Amino acid sequence: MNLKMEQYTFNKIAKESETPYELLLLADETTEAIDQYIFKCDVYLLHDGTQNIAVMALHQNSDTELEIKNIAVIESYRSKGIGSILINKAKEIAIDNHYEILSVGTSDTGFQQIRFYERNGFIKTGIRKDFFIENYPSPIYENGLQIRDMVLLTHHLTK
Repeated sequence: MNLKMEQYTFNKIAKESETPYELLLLADETTEAIDQYIFKCDVYLLHDGTQNIAVMALHQNSDTELEIKNIAVIESYRSKGIGSILINKAKEIAIDNHYEILSVGTSDTGFQQIRFYERNGFIKTGIRKDFFIENYPSPIYENGLQIRDMVLLTHHLTK
């Protein structure tokens, strides 16, 4: 299925809007973890005309770097290009606001996510050792492995 952006509405939600935890929890383990960053982010929703199908939270790390803190797509819309639509929107937002770098972090066991970011122009640039051990109260498992480290990826933006 080849999807085009014209089929969807993409909107930044107002700061006073209700936090879309149901979507955010698809990419993060707990509301407590989400609350550590979400109120400092701009949150965007992608809507298909009947429901919100994806979310993206962007955080300004510096005058030159914008970070994707959360990006998630509902199950029924996965593997259809929605994630890449969101990445392209993040790149547009970053360029329009004069950022030089778009960054993201994901788990060291998130092999599919790492490949997704690399397909969308990101390169691995670092590791935050024991990030998931130190920042989550209980062990988290993905692909049968305990998540320990965060893999950092960046995309250098050009105009």
